[in-house]
Amino acid sequence: MKMLILVLSIVVLAIVNLMVGSVPIPLGEVAGILFGQGSDNEVFTNIVLNTRLPQALTAIACGAGLSVAGLEMQTVFQNPLAGPSVLGVSSAASLGVAFVVLMSGAFGGHVLSRFGVVGNTALTVAAIAGALLAMMLMVWLSRKVEGRATLLIVGVLIGYIASAIVGVLKYFSNEEDIRAYVIWGLGSFARVTGGQVRVFVSLMALLCPLSMLLAKPLNTLLLGERYAANLGLNIRRARMLIISSAGILTAITTAYCGPIMFLGLAVPHISRGLFATADHRTLLPATLFAGAALALVCNLIARLPGMAGALPVNSVTALIGAPVALTILLRRK
Repeated sequence: MKMLILVLSIVVLAIVNLMVGSVPIPLGEVAGILFGQGSDNEVFTNIVLNTRLPQALTAIACGAGLSVAGLEMQTVFQNPLAGPSVLGVSSAASLGVAFVVLMSGAFGGHVLSRFGVVGNTALTVAAIAGALLAMMLMVWLSRKVEGRATLLIVGVLIGYIASAIVGVLKYFSNEEDIRAYVIWGLGSFARVTGGQVRVFVSLMALLCPLSMLLAKPLNTLLLGERYAANLGLNIRRARMLIISSAGILTAITTAYCGPIMFLGLAVPHISRGLFATADHRTLLPATLFAGAALALVCNLIARLPGMAGALPVNSVTALIGAPVALTILLRRK
């Protein structure tokens, strides 16, 4: 019943996202546009199909992917405060983008700033390259390092190194390109437009269901690594698969939407509270649906009616995720 409510909430929130904004659009107009009947108001059609629908689909895909990745990280590291950014993947994606910013400034003046579509594509490719490089490094290290706590610390250190290099690159970049990089770093569901939406949503629609296949090893790891090994689970192989899954999900969402914070940290705990279970056969789909719903809420808040622009998504997600993290710390003392 609760799972059905989550699914219905996604549908309702998606419709509200299409209706509400600086230009209110009636439900009847939205329904007509979505079902191909069109609208007498071309402005409404343009807003729904070219702006709000891509944002809603991007929010659903991003929220689902990051939330599933966060649940996998918290289980494999046995740490309630672990999240998608814990492996340095988000920082490495930022590093890839920073390299593109510096190269464009060094060889072409303000090339990245002026080439709209090409610039966005370059940012996306660079973010994916940097994030996947960090993920491959973590997968390799997972074969060398026994303890999960040590691997967690290594991931944090990789993130610090990447952030330090980003700081150096920003120092030598052009002012306009630094501005483009900072805007990307704020996180946004509006960056993904046109054909990119289809690619991003298709990737998430493929990868998130595949993550459900990891429910059994995730449940076994909850018993402790020694007990899981006695049950016949290959700890290193399971850890590598889970880290790879979380890393790929984080890499792709970061590349397309920027480094979206706190969703991967907060949503798994919200799901555990709603369903009162540690069984990943229930938690994985619940976290996926809850993440999609919460991302739609954040997208709605970010562009409240009457606002000319939109708030950075990270500002909204932090307002939700930070209290959850604080509550966890206080409960665990």
